[in-house]
Amino acid sequence: MEPPRLRPAPHARGRHPHLAARGGTLGALGEHSQPWRFLVTRRGDEAFDRLAEVLAPGNRSWAPAASALVLVAAQTTEETGRPRPWALYDTGQAVAALTVQAESDGLSVHQLGGFDADAARQTFDLDDTLSPVVVVAVGRYDPAAQLPKPLTTRERAPRTREALETLLLTDPQRARLVA
Repeated sequence: MEPPRLRPAPHARGRHPHLAARGGTLGALGEHSQPWRFLVTRRGDEAFDRLAEVLAPGNRSWAPAASALVLVAAQTTEETGRPRPWALYDTGQAVAALTVQAESDGLSVHQLGGFDADAARQTFDLDDTLSPVVVVAVGRYDPAAQLPKPLTTRERAPRTREALETLLLTDPQRARLVA
């Protein structure tokens, strides 16, 4: 997804909660659990403004153009105290499914890892079993949106990725060194 080139989606009030729920149901199921939770906030609501406040300064520029901000949390511990070691992985899968579903519905998302998880936990009174993972901005892609200069520069810069060879752990000796 591009830097903040979102515009509010029409009918945001009815679509985004269903989008989150539908996308979330498509995630991976470790032991048939669904350890992810979505707190869906809509632009114009107090909860939206409170969630925007916990974003890192560089990510706050996404909020005004988004129709919804979704706080995603993982239930990393069951109510019984038993750890859920797969919860973060499953939650990431649910967010990936939400992203694909949003694109299929004509929406755009941007995942915002820069936020104060402790402030989010306190602001929304999250249970100790829940770990805030990411905030997702949802809206419609707007290629005509004006971007601040640093974001325009970043958008036009060539994209680079690690070479495939550096991502594959094919040698058990090397895997021990990397891990």
